[in-house]
Amino acid sequence: MGRARTADVGELVAQARAGAPRAVARLISLVENAAPQLREVMAALAPHTGHAYVVGITGAPGVGKSTSTSALVTAYRRAGRRVGVLAVDPSSPFSGGALLGDRIRMSEHACDPGVYIRSMATRGHLGGLAWAAPQAVRVLDAAGCDVVLVETVGVGQSEVEIAAQADTTAVLVAPGMGDGVQAAKAGILEVGDVFVVNKADRDGADATVRELNHMLGLGEARAPGDWRPTIVRTVAARGEGLDDVVEALEGHRAWLAAHGRLAERRTRRAAREVEAIAVTALRARIADLRGDRRLAALATRIAAGTLDPYAAADELVAGLTGGA
Repeated sequence: MGRARTADVGELVAQARAGAPRAVARLISLVENAAPQLREVMAALAPHTGHAYVVGITGAPGVGKSTSTSALVTAYRRAGRRVGVLAVDPSSPFSGGALLGDRIRMSEHACDPGVYIRSMATRGHLGGLAWAAPQAVRVLDAAGCDVVLVETVGVGQSEVEIAAQADTTAVLVAPGMGDGVQAAKAGILEVGDVFVVNKADRDGADATVRELNHMLGLGEARAPGDWRPTIVRTVAARGEGLDDVVEALEGHRAWLAAHGRLAERRTRRAAREVEAIAVTALRARIADLRGDRRLAALATRIAAGTLDPYAAADELVAGLTGGA
């Protein structure tokens, strides 16, 4: 990281744009570590973004997300696409780094210059997505990736957060894992644009497809002409059905573009990112106030019953935003 800190940001961005893996890695490291150069990096990348198709891959642990992601990389590479993969992994309790490293299951793509794979740690972030994921996607976009696959850690109901980061969200389920119940839980049916029944060679695959169809019908609150999620069967370990998944993903992408929804989704995504950055900055300023007399005085008044916490918060926010 020492060299990355002293490197000229413009040169680093130029190298990343030329497809240099080390430059891409350094830029993502700057993102993950919230380095002082991050503002300059994002400003330099901005004119080169907005081209990559971002696909979120999520689902409960054990459904075959890593295997499916690797197989999707193969399918997209056959089509001549440059692919970036952000594999969001659990954090090490000791180092804070990603436990699964660069994903052993994706090692077959390690020497392909048209593929960039990066593991990112959740660092305890609820929803299974690293807080830096949106900006890391921007790095891969600017580096010339045609498709960016964002694979979540798979943390049950919280994996719905991927929908906020992707153009298209693929939800993976598998027979015999109680996915009928999982899919019925709030959010899962709503966020999926494509449902992939993986391990479809197992008993119960037909029942899983029927349950998904039934629940999608029950849960539909779609206007005429809205996208109805596609259900695809795969056996990712054998590479079966992946071309059908790509076809379903591209079908959704075409629908988004034709109905003006792609730009709408990306605008909402940018708004959430700006909000997250602003909230993080405000939290940092509030943390700085923990030893400040203003916060201590407000807390004393609340404890004494002479001030309510909402009025105290209003006063605190007014002080922060007013530069006091």
